Amino acid sequence: MDKRSKIILGLFIIVLLGIIGTEILRPKPINWKPSYTATDKIPFGSYILFQELQHIFPGQPVHEVNESLYNILADRDSMGTSNYLIINDFLELDQQEAKQLLKYVNRGNDVFIAATSFGRYLSDTLNLAVASLYTIKEDTLLLQLTNPIFQKKEYSLSRGSYHTHFTSLDTLNTVVLGHISYAGIREIQDTVPRERKKDPNFIKVKYGKGYFFLNTSPQAFTNYYMLKGNQQYVANSLSYLKNTLTYWDNYKKAGRIIINSPMRFILNQPALAWAYYLTVIGILVFVLFKAKREQRIIPVLKPLQNSSIDFARTVGSLYYEHKDYSDLITKKCNYFMEYLRSHYYINTQEINDRTASDLAIRSGKSVSETKSLLDLLVALNSKKQHREQDVIDLDKKINQFKK
Repeated sequence: MDKRSKIILGLFIIVLLGIIGTEILRPKPINWKPSYTATDKIPFGSYILFQELQHIFPGQPVHEVNESLYNILADRDSMGTSNYLIINDFLELDQQEAKQLLKYVNRGNDVFIAATSFGRYLSDTLNLAVASLYTIKEDTLLLQLTNPIFQKKEYSLSRGSYHTHFTSLDTLNTVVLGHISYAGIREIQDTVPRERKKDPNFIKVKYGKGYFFLNTSPQAFTNYYMLKGNQQYVANSLSYLKNTLTYWDNYKKAGRIIINSPMRFILNQPALAWAYYLTVIGILVFVLFKAKREQRIIPVLKPLQNSSIDFARTVGSLYYEHKDYSDLITKKCNYFMEYLRSHYYINTQEINDRTASDLAIRSGKSVSETKSLLDLLVALNSKKQHREQDVIDLDKKINQFKK
């Protein structure tokens, strides 16, 4: 590598390292995507709330649920009471899940759900409906609890929230626990503030021996608003629940990580997962040691074939098929004369007794044998038509002379 190439390569490596360093040191943008999971520390995650549940329910265990609530509630011991918490941007339960959740509450347990919708099956059973108001700009919303113990304090939501409230309730079994309203001027044509309209956003629904606590502002329970001064709203809302065993649902979440690869079933089964990992490790070890102990394959080089015999065979078959004996005899005579000139340095322009005598001396053959061969050559050259026997006789004489 010349000096110029080394300089270019060095500059390229420096630029590449600079780009990598910039990407590593650059602050990551804030992720405002709703998550509501117990492990996410992003603004709309629920890490802080999950950590504070130990203080909200002192001395009681909090179980994190990472599978369908149907499996958990169907296998649960029904002797004691418990709470079930679901917080997400929306809730959609299938018919079996909804029936199991209703059966769970009917036995005297409580369910707290914070979501902007509660699914068709659950909403129809509890006789409730939800609606959301949308505005051109992001307005500030105010939350207020109805219980006078909480001093009618208002809590504001200014980002990532909508005016979601209940529009229809079962008044016989429902108690309103909180309201939501807009802050400030509501209509574009308004010039002065007027009395705010409050809509119910937090209710308690009696079902059998237990209660559903439904809240349409799940954003209030996220990290962002609990750090913005709304932590008391969360504590007061959850204070309606019994101080008992609590299930935190981490399955019905917008931010739940779902594996969609074909390997999902294998990786979710411990035995199959271990078999897969051991297979991969075994293959890597095999490749590593196999590559070290064996050199690369040496290609087999086939020797060059001697095609002269094939060529002579091909030419001979051509002459044999055409039966052109005269041309064949002429070529054999010419080749033999060339052989005499190159090996014995004999002048073949004129064939006579002197030629025969010189050739006999140089070749070590008898004069009679040499003269007989040369006479045959002269005789065949003088003939106009030749036979197959002439070719045979000439070939025998030449081969005998060359021995």
